[in-house]
Parts: sequence; C-alpha cells; structure tokens
Amino acid sequence: MPRFILASASPRRLALLRQIGIEPDSIEPADVDETPLSGELPRLHAARLAGDKARKAAALHGESVVLGADTVVACGRRILPKASDKDEARRCLELLSGRGHTVYGGVCVIDPEGRAYERLVATKVKFKRLAARDIEDYLACGEWRDKAGAYAIQGRAAAFVRGINGSYSNVVGLPLFEVAGLLASLGIAARSP
Repeated sequence: MPRFILASASPRRLALLRQIGIEPDSIEPADVDETPLSGELPRLHAARLAGDKARKAAALHGESVVLGADTVVACGRRILPKASDKDEARRCLELLSGRGHTVYGGVCVIDPEGRAYERLVATKVKFKRLAARDIEDYLACGEWRDKAGAYAIQGRAAAFVRGINGSYSNVVGLPLFEVAGLLASLGIAARSP
C-alpha cells in the first residue's frame, strides 16, 4: 500500500477512519485560512477548504495518498462558525433551534501522481426547539468547542436531533462511505487487526 497521510488535526476524523480499519501512516495538519470568500456558498466553501488542505499536505508528501477534509454547517446560505466562545456558541444554537440545517462535508484525496479526487456530501439535520435551559446546559458541558455550528452530534447534542437525512458520519466530520471508496480505489484499505 502507498503511504497514507491525513491532512487534519481533527481527532474525530482520525477516530472515524480507525472505525473502518484505516490507519494513517502520518497525520500532517494543513494550516489554511478558513475564512469564507466574499459571497462563497457553504458547499463551495467546504469543497475549497478540503482541496486546499489536501494540496498543501501533498506538496510536502508527493509520493503519498493524502486526504483533506472540511465540514461546514449552514443555515441556508449562512455558514456557521466553529464557535470561539460561549456567546458565539449560544447564537449558533439559537439559530439552529427548531429548524433544519445542512452539513456539508468536503473531501479531497490526492494520489501520488498529484491527481485530485473530490467529493461533496450534504446531510440534512433537523433540531428540536431548544429551551433556554437546553442551551445553557449544553454550553456548560463545553462540548461545543471547536465544532462547526457549535455542536457535536456524537455527543450530548444527539438529544437535540429530531431527524437526519443523509450520512451520519459526515455530520461527525467525515463521510465514510465516500472516503472509503476513494481510498480503496487508490490502494488504501482496512488493515487487519
């Protein structure tokens, strides 16, 4: 198998890969500016960032398969941030309360010859109406930190989700069906325990 590089510092992405038996040879987070471009749609933002991360890491590891990914939570055309403080997290949760939103997962895999293979996955998520107490309790647990849209579906926020249409793993941080297919096509497969 070729060397496999994960261009992400996300512990959730690493855990998801391990869940399907794929272990990166190296983790090389790619530091890119994640500021949305003027007028950039959420789906295009996710795709661009995944590509930027993969290309930056691939430039340093040209003989490897490199995976870059990004997750964007959007209400309509509005991109929700990775909340940096409780006030920002509260605003995100209040916006998501009682309504649907879309989680976009951008994935870019670059092969040793420099060819890029990209996928974009959209998952619809519907939140229940959140009481002020729901929001304050969630903020107190701290789980919202470093999460797109200020929530983690795999944690306590699971109790907020009325429904989901699409890839659950995409909402966690990596659409596994698409990633597994791309990696398998390039010789990266699950390893025996």
